Amino acid sequence: MCSLLAAASLWAAEGGGGSAAAAWKDFMWRCINFALFVGIIYKLAGKRIKEFFSGRREQIDSELSDLQTRKADAEKKLKDVEKSIADIDKERQEILEQAKEQAEAMRQSILDKAQQDAERIREMAKIQSSQEFQQAMDQLRTEMADRIVESAESMIAERLGKKDQEQLIDKYLAKVVLN
Repeated sequence: MCSLLAAASLWAAEGGGGSAAAAWKDFMWRCINFALFVGIIYKLAGKRIKEFFSGRREQIDSELSDLQTRKADAEKKLKDVEKSIADIDKERQEILEQAKEQAEAMRQSILDKAQQDAERIREMAKIQSSQEFQQAMDQLRTEMADRIVESAESMIAERLGKKDQEQLIDKYLAKVVLN
């Protein structure tokens, strides 16, 4: 077949005279030569070529659909990552807010406890000062009573004689015994 094609091509190349009819004849032989060449190639390798191109088309279609699937997956993952980043920012804000609230609650608790402790200390100081005042007053009364008694004894001792003192003591003893 190859030799036939080569011969046809040489025969077509030799016949070129100079006229228009010869040019058309040459053109016709070249077209026949080309048609034979294409027909032989199609007959020998047509199925394989067709399978190659149809297989290649299917492979390209498959790769395109695979790429579209991967692109969709990548976009979905990107959206998930962006959402998780947004959620992280939101979570961080929530954690900061909770920390602020806890700190404020602790501060308020400490202030309340300090105020309660201060109030308790004031009350204890009032009670203690009241008790100390009462003790001081009792001690002062006792001292005054002792001085008054001493003063009264010394006045009585100066005014009353020994005999008058004994009568007075007997009189009070009799009252105490009778009562």
